[in-house]
Amino acid sequence: MRFAAPFLLLPLAFCAALLAQDQEAQPPAPPPPPLLENHGRPMKLPFRCTTEDIRAAGLSCSEEEPCAIFLELSAAAHVDDRIVITGNLHAESVTLASVLLESDDAGRTWNEGHPRIRGATIDRIQFLDSGFGWISGEEQVPLPQNPFLLITEDHGKTWTQEPVLREAAENPFGTVQQFYFSSQTTGSLILDRGQGSGQDRYALFSSENGGHSWDIKQESSRPLRLPQTAPAPVWRVRVDAASRSYRVERLQGERWNSIAAFAVNLDPCKPPPVEPPPPDK
Repeated sequence: MRFAAPFLLLPLAFCAALLAQDQEAQPPAPPPPPLLENHGRPMKLPFRCTTEDIRAAGLSCSEEEPCAIFLELSAAAHVDDRIVITGNLHAESVTLASVLLESDDAGRTWNEGHPRIRGATIDRIQFLDSGFGWISGEEQVPLPQNPFLLITEDHGKTWTQEPVLREAAENPFGTVQQFYFSSQTTGSLILDRGQGSGQDRYALFSSENGGHSWDIKQESSRPLRLPQTAPAPVWRVRVDAASRSYRVERLQGERWNSIAAFAVNLDPCKPPPVEPPPPDK
């Protein structure tokens, strides 16, 4: 009996080694297909309206009178070989969702770097050479509120959403007017609470943990400005009225060169078709 254990362990170890070799031999999973491919013309972002989209935005869309839907881009930046663009999808009078577009191949193909956030928009971007980065945003429905940051620590490969305000302790209304990080941990932020908030309209916040939490430092009825300013941008988004698109451009020397273009008009929003009832048996 004392010899049974080694004879049993040898086949198990042998099988484990074979399994490890088989796993090593397996090729890595292919990346997902690109959401958009750049062929020189304005690319059209896919959008399919759902019943929940219509309900959440308070839209009155029908098959006969669908609601027009538009793409709006706010800012562009880059880190390493990744281009990042922020913006939102909206109807004529209401924001539907945020949009974060990314390209790792100089703008030839594009994917969405973060799930769309219903009723929100994202705009300002800052990256550090270390690969840390931040994007500001807020919910827009029914009023600008619940400001937040999208934070990356891996050069924009993944993003996490962090609120600026603690819901139980702060007035939820406001927009991020300006922010700046001098290091991976230290940042400042100006919040515009809007008129009629019952508090001083502008507030200065600081963070010592990379934007994961914020402490208020100053409040004022007059506009506040951060002393630090980011370097002049070498990426921008520009409206091109002739092609009804947003152009993403990079400053090379003294000239802005077009990298990609995205169509403003998207597929209209209308209720999905109603499934016919099953036939009677």
